[in-house]
Amino acid sequence: MPTGSSRTTSGAARADGAGPHPVHGGPGISTFKGQERALRADRIGTPGLLLSVLAASAPLMVVAGVMVTTYQVMGIVGQPLLFVILGVVMALFSVGYAEMSRHVHNAGAFYAYIARGLGGTVGAGASFVALAAYSTLQVGIYGMFGFEIAGLLDRHLDTQTAWWVPALLGVLVTGALGALKIDLNAKVLGVLLLIEVALIVVFDIAFAAAPGPQGLSLHAFNPATLGGAGLGTALCFAVAAFVGFEQAPVYAEETSRPQTVVARVMFLAVGFVAVFFALSSWLIGVATGPGNVVASAGHHGPGLIFALTGPRLGGTFTDILHLFFVTGIFASMLSFHNVVARYAFAMGREGLLPAALGRTTRSSGAPALGSLLQTVISLLVVTGFTLTDEMPAGDPTTPVLRLFTWAGNVGALGVILLMATASLAVIVFFVRRGAGRAQAGRLTAAALAGLALLVVLGFAVTDFDVLVSAEQGSLLSWLLPALIGVAALIGLVHGRVLRATRPGTHARIGLGNEAFQLEKAAAAPAPATPHKES
Repeated sequence: MPTGSSRTTSGAARADGAGPHPVHGGPGISTFKGQERALRADRIGTPGLLLSVLAASAPLMVVAGVMVTTYQVMGIVGQPLLFVILGVVMALFSVGYAEMSRHVHNAGAFYAYIARGLGGTVGAGASFVALAAYSTLQVGIYGMFGFEIAGLLDRHLDTQTAWWVPALLGVLVTGALGALKIDLNAKVLGVLLLIEVALIVVFDIAFAAAPGPQGLSLHAFNPATLGGAGLGTALCFAVAAFVGFEQAPVYAEETSRPQTVVARVMFLAVGFVAVFFALSSWLIGVATGPGNVVASAGHHGPGLIFALTGPRLGGTFTDILHLFFVTGIFASMLSFHNVVARYAFAMGREGLLPAALGRTTRSSGAPALGSLLQTVISLLVVTGFTLTDEMPAGDPTTPVLRLFTWAGNVGALGVILLMATASLAVIVFFVRRGAGRAQAGRLTAAALAGLALLVVLGFAVTDFDVLVSAEQGSLLSWLLPALIGVAALIGLVHGRVLRATRPGTHARIGLGNEAFQLEKAAAAPAPATPHKES
């Protein structure tokens, strides 16, 4: 990597803490290909960024869907304690990850950090894993979205609609919004998120006010409740609920003060998710009684939350909850779509994908072609599942149990792998720059997080048959995780080919908009030396 690779256009502090690097080329150009390759800066501040990343976690979808499924399928009563433990792991991960965000501002976030720590070839592999992971996460949500919309139309308008009709409409609307200004997207996501959170707070209070037969029991926080064969799969589901906070660095180039805003948002997001989800999962158990929560979840399935709110808050509130459950799913789709578009943009800008993807539109400053790419992928995948769906309208098998569950767990597996690799990259990045002693505390946190994430990754791979409801040892339980391995292999081979055939492009992997400044500085004529008169 070039010796000046720790420069940023905003003059970020050096990794060894010795002060800012000089910025060459002036503030007018922010990418190595000029303004058409620049994400528009100052579009989003702390509140907008926080709302955007939290929207990806889809609080209502997690509470009403993921939590209930974890109780139902895995039988882990100690789910609230699980969120507390994983909150600590994610906070440890964020310590090093946030420090890295102060030195590297790149829409490629994960792969840019990995490239800066472990080299361009590994970074290329990570870029394809990130693209595959977030793309599958995003596409999978269309299954849940289509199924829920079809259900609402059936219940309230007595109209039977196949799930794929609203799913495909959702693809088109999301694609259109993805090409607009990020600050407009942040406002849409923010409004939907705030309504979701408000609704969850209302029924959480109702559950606490009218608990089940065991009262406000703290039994769910007893470590003994984590025993059982379903622990590994419950861990994976809980990790998936946290996915979103790590996306903050993707928007670094579009914030006003990336050195402080990105790190602040990550810690706020981790803290919010850990506390909010731990409380909500605990209060679900309180409402049914800890001794009854597994049986209740098994009886009602995803309808448990609505069954609990009906007697306490009335039918009107439950109907509103159904509506915003759907809008929350949409917010999550849009948030993941924006992330995929920016990864494609960063990869196009650095030569990992066709250069056309590395351009932004003049009107919005958004990566419109990256957004279009994800829209096309989504259309193809949803259409593929549609053509293989022979179930009657209203059956959740294809949209929920296959498209949503399969894609969601493949994506979560990829994100866990990226987080574990990024933890190692953070350590190597600072040690190579002589900052190991100065950053010892942060690097220790990164090492602990990396080890914990590897344990979770092991559980995820071993128990993938449970995660996708397949028979143990079935071909499907190996083919789906293999998608992430194939993406990594393609990226690594691509990186090696670039290193051999286009070393200049390979050297730019992970540099993003810094590469232009480095090239311009290298090409600038040396200042004339005045001659002394004899």
